[in-house]
Amino acid sequence: MSSHYQTLRLILGDQLNANHHWYQQKDPSVLYVIAELKQEATYTKHHIQKLCAFFSAMEQFAGALNKSGHEVTHLTLDDTADFADFPELIQHLCLQHDVASVEYQRPDEYRLLAQMRGMSLNSKDTSSLTVTEVDTEHFLVGFDEIDDYFTKDKHHKMEFFYRKMRKRFDVLMEGDKPVGEQWNFDGDNRNKLKPQDIVEVPAPLLFERDVTAIRQRLEKHNIPSMGEMTEHLLWPTTRRESLELLSFFCEHCLPNFGRFQDAMTGNSEHQWSLYHSRLSFSINSKMLHPLQVINEAISHFERSEGKISLSQIEGFVRQILGWREYIRGVYWANMPEYRDKNSLDAQQSLPSYFWTADTKMNCMKQSIKQSLDYAYAHHIQRLMVTGNFCLLTGINPDEVDEWYLGIYIDALEWVEMPNTRGMSQFADGGIVATKAYSAGGNYINKMSDYCKYCHYKIKEKTGESACPFNSLYWGFMVRHRERFEKNPRIGMVYRQWDKQEDSAQTAVIERANWCIENLESL
Repeated sequence: MSSHYQTLRLILGDQLNANHHWYQQKDPSVLYVIAELKQEATYTKHHIQKLCAFFSAMEQFAGALNKSGHEVTHLTLDDTADFADFPELIQHLCLQHDVASVEYQRPDEYRLLAQMRGMSLNSKDTSSLTVTEVDTEHFLVGFDEIDDYFTKDKHHKMEFFYRKMRKRFDVLMEGDKPVGEQWNFDGDNRNKLKPQDIVEVPAPLLFERDVTAIRQRLEKHNIPSMGEMTEHLLWPTTRRESLELLSFFCEHCLPNFGRFQDAMTGNSEHQWSLYHSRLSFSINSKMLHPLQVINEAISHFERSEGKISLSQIEGFVRQILGWREYIRGVYWANMPEYRDKNSLDAQQSLPSYFWTADTKMNCMKQSIKQSLDYAYAHHIQRLMVTGNFCLLTGINPDEVDEWYLGIYIDALEWVEMPNTRGMSQFADGGIVATKAYSAGGNYINKMSDYCKYCHYKIKEKTGESACPFNSLYWGFMVRHRERFEKNPRIGMVYRQWDKQEDSAQTAVIERANWCIENLESL
């Protein structure tokens, strides 16, 4: 490797896009840098599988670039231990290699974008280096277009945004009409898994990447982590593996994806994956492009001869083309103030079982244990079990954010924060959701078999054996009545509440208060 380069190009761990224009031509005067950095491993406590997956994917990507003829340096924690952040590291490399200019792809997290844009780099002769920011060429809505779709502190209906995306990218369209003359099939996609359905759930496609060396580095440099680690990493860490997982999903999971996308079960060895694609890590690290995933799924749908119904493919497309792009737009339209929003003034601390799964609430136990075991839970487990619990009990959104950001393999701040602080916790006051996604135990019972095996009784609202979600739900709704009573989506529940006897109301509120005061023992 030459010691002198004209240009240094930094590649972050979530910028593993092999189709980026940077790589279309080989230039020996350009040095690509991919670096493990303590700053990125410790800005929150990450799941051990998340750390290993990102570091492994970075290492594989560096190797692939090198093999294709590019000048690449892959720096490990051993190499970067003396550097506090990227600007320090980049400045060192610029002096070491006598670099004249620096280029970086725009980070997707606010903290890193601020850090990059705040860089002041000097050459060996102390003159200022040229620093250039380029697009990641990944998202469908351009960074400079976000303001065309989103306004700060304003709610934008996701469904309308989704329809614009369908039209703009001609996805599942016939002219200017949606295929099937219906935009959204969400109402068809809320089935509970019956015993026979559980038997038919396909075993997930798993990988076996050896990450022993990465784990040893994490231990050597005292990087804190949470969760469990299998002998080999089960997640895809190359583009080829990601494409394998995409093909597996289209072949084996897509035919039933929409139908059971909201379902949960603790009664299957495949409960943690069910019919979900588990492609979010591959997409969020940019090993796969969102349109590539959408087009591949639609291709399978069109060739399936009716085995994949329209409602299955539409539900999948909506998650990527609609929700993912929408959430990213909300993030950038509202940062940095968004991260401090706490509209419900939630101040409780997360109970300790969020790190152990040691709770008598079976839905929480199953969802948290799965998260600790696999760094993964699907959207309903995140929203309507752990998220709902945090909402009802008034957990500080800063703590909820930190837990979700750390524990899930696909969690980067741009996607995690609006989903958590907005959709799940209503801490943004309605920028993402027009109502608080609060629910009692009945919803969980409707969508899962968790309640059947629980210590608590789903039908009871009061007393020691009553499902905590039941009283907590009413406690939350009464506590925030002034805010939600006039909301047309949930205001009617107060009429149900008002019909109850005073003594019944008092008993429910007392049970809710007891649960909040005794969170650790639930």
